[in-house]
Amino acid sequence: MHMQLLRNDRIVVFDRTDFGPSNLSLPDGNCVNNDCTAHSVMYNVYANTFRPLTVQSDVWCSSGAIMPDGNLVQTGGFKLGERRMRLINPCNDNCDWQEFLNVLAAPRWYASNHILPDGRQIIVGGRKQFNYEFIPKGATANGTFNLPFLSETNDVGAENNLYPFTFLNVDGNLFIFANNRAILLDYVNNIVVKTYPIIPGGDPRSYPSTGSAVLLPLKNLKAATIQAEVLVCGGAPKGSYQQSLKNIFVPALNTCARITITDPNPQWVMETMPMARVMSDMIMLPNGNVLIINGAGSGSAGWEQGRDPVLSPVLYRPDNAIGSRFETQNPTTIPRMYHSTATLLRDGRVLVGGSNPHAFYNFTGVLYPTELSLEAFSPDYLDASFNNLRPTIVAPKSMSSINYRKLITIQVTIPGTVVGSKISVNMVFPSFTTHSFAMNQRLLALGNDKVTAMGNSTYNIDVTTPSSGNLAPSGFYLLYVVHQDIPSQAIWVRLF
Repeated sequence: MHMQLLRNDRIVVFDRTDFGPSNLSLPDGNCVNNDCTAHSVMYNVYANTFRPLTVQSDVWCSSGAIMPDGNLVQTGGFKLGERRMRLINPCNDNCDWQEFLNVLAAPRWYASNHILPDGRQIIVGGRKQFNYEFIPKGATANGTFNLPFLSETNDVGAENNLYPFTFLNVDGNLFIFANNRAILLDYVNNIVVKTYPIIPGGDPRSYPSTGSAVLLPLKNLKAATIQAEVLVCGGAPKGSYQQSLKNIFVPALNTCARITITDPNPQWVMETMPMARVMSDMIMLPNGNVLIINGAGSGSAGWEQGRDPVLSPVLYRPDNAIGSRFETQNPTTIPRMYHSTATLLRDGRVLVGGSNPHAFYNFTGVLYPTELSLEAFSPDYLDASFNNLRPTIVAPKSMSSINYRKLITIQVTIPGTVVGSKISVNMVFPSFTTHSFAMNQRLLALGNDKVTAMGNSTYNIDVTTPSSGNLAPSGFYLLYVVHQDIPSQAIWVRLF
């Protein structure tokens, strides 16, 4: 249900704690509320091993973000978990969840979190919460801050404004999308500085009419004005949630809406996907393309409320001309419906897991059994036929630190012919993915200042790091070198 990549290539996975016993025992005979099974694991991607973790309260439909120190700080959940904060630090084999009571000023269930330039998280919305708050708390930010936009976008009987799509804009303000429209929020002064138009057609895109959204790659970062675009895809037509409760499964939306949020007069531009989709995940790939994966062709988010699994991922190429941006990929054989997730790995694959559209773990006698497997989607850039173009990063070493607004040199080897103008250093912030929204996902295309051939297929790439936390909040990033759309494996870098 929830997935987060850590800086040591471990992935923290966790699930609702009251589905019933899982298939994995807690370590050392431990039990929580008479349940001696695990509802969270730490997965070692490259060793393909996992170990159980212990959560003390229900993390169902919660949220989180990686803090600047690399720790995952995670908030909210259900019942006893609704005001709790949890923390886990990247480690190899001995760390576990730490839990802190009553940290949140309000119950947070189906909220969205975003890391901010000052190192705090903002937590936006949640069920019956038309406000936001911050962690850690500061002297002037101890409580909640009203956000009428969330009550204005609340559809009676369906809500359709949960897990709002939240992105840090390049000016430091927060773009918040809920239902079928968005605002730009100055969260420091609690002022809405821009109101965006309703998406053409007016259909909802937020949970439970669950579409997905990404902030497209930020480019030309040394320009006087930097453009930021948001892409929102899929969802369910208005009324789908209520209809699905009556076993009427309305076909999902097959449209995407794209908007330049930095424009003085921003307008949505509509595009048509190859197939309709609700409950899909959208993951930024290292080369700036978008993977649309998982989901259903009809119905809504909720227990037993989706139908027609969509097995074929779709690639979206944002730099292509409109009408030629979508490309259908090879299908999986596993339906990934409600409560499935996806996240980008350091090697350029996308890890996919989950799917449980039931109130408990159900493995037989249901349309879409609870799914315990993980699988990886390998984009075409990983094909061996591209090895001649693929960079390999030689220096700096992984876990190096970099500072803002500095000229740094990345050394790579590339076996084949190099086109210097088609080399870019790209940085990706790892997302907290749940309920079709990859929170904090962010790609910065730094381009290059200069490429120098050093001999023996070795090249030095001079590149300027981001200028501020408004563009790239401090923390740990995946750094890729991309040559002619073919990415290297990433190294981890710490930006501060």
